[in-house]
Amino acid sequence: MTMDQAFIYDAIRTPRGRAKESGGLHELLPFDLLASLYHALTERTGLDERRVSDVILGCVTQSIEQAGNIAKTSLLYAGWPDHVPGITINRFCSSGLDAVNFSALKVMGGQGDLAIGGGVEMMSRVPMLSDRASVFADPEMAVRCRMLMMGSGADLIASLYDITRQQVDEVAFASQQRAAKARDNGYFRSIIPIKNPVKGITVTHDECIRAETTMASLAGLPPSFAALGAGGVDAYQLAAKTDLDEINHVHTAGNSPAMADAAALVLVGNRAAADRLGCAPRARIIAATSTCDDPLQVVSGCAAATGKLLQQQNLTTADIDLFELHEAFAATAIKCRKTLDIDDEKLNVNGGVIAMGHPMGATGAIMLGTLLDELERRDLKTGIVAASGAAGIGTAMLIERV
Repeated sequence: MTMDQAFIYDAIRTPRGRAKESGGLHELLPFDLLASLYHALTERTGLDERRVSDVILGCVTQSIEQAGNIAKTSLLYAGWPDHVPGITINRFCSSGLDAVNFSALKVMGGQGDLAIGGGVEMMSRVPMLSDRASVFADPEMAVRCRMLMMGSGADLIASLYDITRQQVDEVAFASQQRAAKARDNGYFRSIIPIKNPVKGITVTHDECIRAETTMASLAGLPPSFAALGAGGVDAYQLAAKTDLDEINHVHTAGNSPAMADAAALVLVGNRAAADRLGCAPRARIIAATSTCDDPLQVVSGCAAATGKLLQQQNLTTADIDLFELHEAFAATAIKCRKTLDIDDEKLNVNGGVIAMGHPMGATGAIMLGTLLDELERRDLKTGIVAASGAAGIGTAMLIERV
């Protein structure tokens, strides 16, 4: 049996709103963000909703307004045909990219001509950990499962790879500068403006970017995870990593991902779908892979997945034009650069989630759209996007412009 190829026909997202009551998207429901994107996707591509075989969305904190299979219920909220199914997945912060990959697999397996992958997370309305998962809420369960908080893992990465506070602040500063430049020059073409009638505004840009950030302002911030370490996490990590003398607490609010509200959708189809749409495919999904790295490093999965994908495809970083790799804390970005030997001019060229925000279940799909936008802007061919999740999880995807 010959497998179909999977193509990306469009990739869109909302702006990232600050995950605060003052944020531009806060008064909206996650359903509202998704409904706006469903409508925009139909308008941009000529999509007939009746032909969509499945909608797969990532969402990490599936409680309160994000509970109850938001992939399906958001379709009902948006008035889509009843027969279109939806499923919500959680692979922590790689969920949005995994949702796109699963959509591609459905197309490649012949289960439909078109599928939608993406994600949503409104962290101002549904706070992180509000689902009270026992592996995070119960210390005994956390130790048994080796489930640490993300910042603790990032500080361990910094310790293992001799990464200094100066270096992580440099990553954060570059992220802010690159993101501000991209925003000001209109590089983020995948953004769909979102109206908030309660505040009487239309949100058009990512709100978390802090262009005024300086190295001095970053240097003045206190470590965010030292107290957690002193409470027992440091001792636990050091017992497992006997070659370390101490944990270097270098991560602060300034070089860590900003929490955000956002949603993203990616329309995936086979080659025949082009005949039913008003647009040609923008890129082909060449390959994807998932893996799990050291759980105690927590957020190193994007590096491991990218390395695995390159090896599987018999490629080197020199063969890839651009990399969009998850800035799951600054030390993770440095580990990617060091272990994979990626040229800084190819890596996160328009900033990352440290500057733009990290709406967990949506981030991977957002990054995919950002990568595709930039490949088109520069007239380049190939790119890899990779996202990290908790417990060392990582997913990477290789795309090629059509």
